[in-house]
Amino acid sequence: MTALEIELFACRSDNFGVLLHDPATGATASIDAPEEKPILDALARRGWTLSHIFTTHHHNDHVEANPALKARFGATIIGPAREAIPGIDRKVDGGESFDFAGRPVDVISTPGHTLGHISFHLPQDKLLFAADTLFALGCGRLFEGTPAQMWGSLQKLAALPDETVVYFGHEYTLSNARFAKTVDPDNAALSNRVAEIEALRAKGEFTAPTTIGLEKATNPFLRAGDPAIRRHLGMERASDAEVFAEIRARKDRF
Repeated sequence: MTALEIELFACRSDNFGVLLHDPATGATASIDAPEEKPILDALARRGWTLSHIFTTHHHNDHVEANPALKARFGATIIGPAREAIPGIDRKVDGGESFDFAGRPVDVISTPGHTLGHISFHLPQDKLLFAADTLFALGCGRLFEGTPAQMWGSLQKLAALPDETVVYFGHEYTLSNARFAKTVDPDNAALSNRVAEIEALRAKGEFTAPTTIGLEKATNPFLRAGDPAIRRHLGMERASDAEVFAEIRARKDRF
């Protein structure tokens, strides 16, 4: 099976656009549709024709271009069953799978940022599209779900193989890195990564993608069980979900 090709680009003020292309069949999926023009430009740059849109959640900065792209290309929109998605053709929920270019796409229910948020996992290609659930060194703000729901969602993603390559919805990594140091100050792997991120952003380069293994080592939102973080927060006897909730609350105030 031929390897999938990926085009990563900027949309809006801080969104990532991602195109996923199978050279054997020509199938091309946009992961969400934040803004029409950058997506059209990326398609033209690569000479690809859009066939699918994989929608993760209903927020406007992830679905705004759905109607225009569907009208232009006739793209099939696949998205969360529990949310109202413009132009949706196929509703999917956690635990379901569908076919893209002859390979399975597993749907993972990841509520928290929104109640119906889903993530897309391509196990054969070791790819995860986590949108606004898991960021590099961060996680999504809890607009609709509870801390317990988001913690459960993050645990599902953390259980994927360490080598899984993760694409996420926003370039928030520098701010996330600065916050992470405040709750996990003695983590040498985090300190090294923060320096790398500062260098990347100074050059205007993207911090996506990341990997599950790297996030487990450095992302405080996946590390609520870590003894050093728990000591630093004075929460040695709290549950992991309670520690996560405290970290999320601190990030909201950061």
